[in-house]
Parts: sequence; structure tokens; C-alpha cells
Amino acid sequence: MQKINALLIALVTLVIGSVLIVALVMANKNKQQDHFSVVGSGTVYAKADIANISVGLKTGARKTAAEATKESTNKMNNIISELKKLKMEEKDIKTSDYNLNPIYNYTQDKGQELTGYEVTQTLNLKIRDLEKIGDVIAKTTEQGANQIGNINFTIDDEFVLKNQARELAIKKAKEKAEMIAAQAGMKLGSIKNVTENSDVLARPVYSNTKVDMAAGNGKEEIASPEIQTGQNEIRVDVTVTYEVK
Repeated sequence: MQKINALLIALVTLVIGSVLIVALVMANKNKQQDHFSVVGSGTVYAKADIANISVGLKTGARKTAAEATKESTNKMNNIISELKKLKMEEKDIKTSDYNLNPIYNYTQDKGQELTGYEVTQTLNLKIRDLEKIGDVIAKTTEQGANQIGNINFTIDDEFVLKNQARELAIKKAKEKAEMIAAQAGMKLGSIKNVTENSDVLARPVYSNTKVDMAAGNGKEEIASPEIQTGQNEIRVDVTVTYEVK
């Protein structure tokens, strides 16, 4: 008799548990079905106010490490001095790379043979006066820079622009939700959730990188290249989730 009672209790417990699980699954399913999400995108355009560029030099092979280091140091000091003449602040001049490397030559007769040393050094520059980009390139090249590139343009303060893009994205998402609801015969309730994803995209930059050597007094003077800054695209995507009545 006790075994039968225990079996009945276990069976009832199992049934109740199964009913609760089914109820929870159905409640969660209904909850998901009672919500509707749409995505809206907002984009604004603005002219960049910061230029980032890398300026570097490579000495080439020198007989000793000391010779390569001395040449690199003298040229880089002159480059930095020239940048300061262009009113660039120290906080906007950052050494990002410095390497002193041995150079080897391999032949079948002698195998690997040390032939000299070279130094490569790179500065990352943040140029706040965009009118000076061409001068920075020209003047640093005159002082020995022979590796210049990675130009990109950014916006120093994007807060206001992102707010504008977000406002536009939410507006578009609401308009889309209302249109879809009307077409599908749904009735929208209150907004339950909003998630955001934002990007700042630089449009392609087209620049005139041609440099001209002026004969003049024997010193190589390089014409300042024209660099076109274009404009940046600030885009915010939002996902808005509505309750469906």
C-alpha cells in the first residue's frame, strides 16, 4: 500500500512539473510573439577637423650601428624641429616605431654575411590645422623623411553629430514601424527597448601626392602637395522594439 501511495505521489509530481514547464514555454512564446522590432538608420555628414598621418625615415645600410643611429637621430631631430616651427604641439607628435636592425647578405660562397645596419623610425602626427597638411609633408621630406602615409581624417568631437544621427535613426525606425503595422493590421503598443550601434566612416580621400624638386640654391625644396580632406559620415543604427496589442 505504501509503495502504491509513493508511486501515485511521484506520478502527480511529474504531471504537475510537466504542466508548469509547458506553461512557461507557452508564456515565453506568447511574450516573444507580442513584441515587434524594427531597425532605423540615421546618417549625418561633417567635414573632418583632425588629420592623422605617419612620418618616418629609413637610413639605408650603414657600416656600423653607431653611424646608422647618428644619421637617424640627426634627421629625426631636424624633422621634429621643423614640425614645431609649423606650430605643432608636442602632445600631437608621438614616436610609434623605432628599430635598429642588422643587414645581412647571403651568397653561396660566404653564406650569411653582415653588411651593415639600418634604422627606421616613425612618428604619428595629429594635425589640427588642416591647412598645414601639405606643409608638414613637404617640410619633413626636406629634412629626410622618406616614409609618409596612413593619412586619415577624423572629427575631434562627435558627440553632437552622433546625437543628430541617433535622433534621425529613431525617427525613421518609428516611421517604419507605423507603416509595417498599418500594412499588417497590427496595433503598436509602447516602446519596450532601444539598442544602438554607431559608426564613423571616412569617405575616400583623393590627394595630389606629386612632389616637385626646385633647383634654386642647390637645396632640394619640395612643393607642398594638395590634400583633399573630404567629409566624414557619422551613422547610427537603432533597433526599436514595440509591444504589440
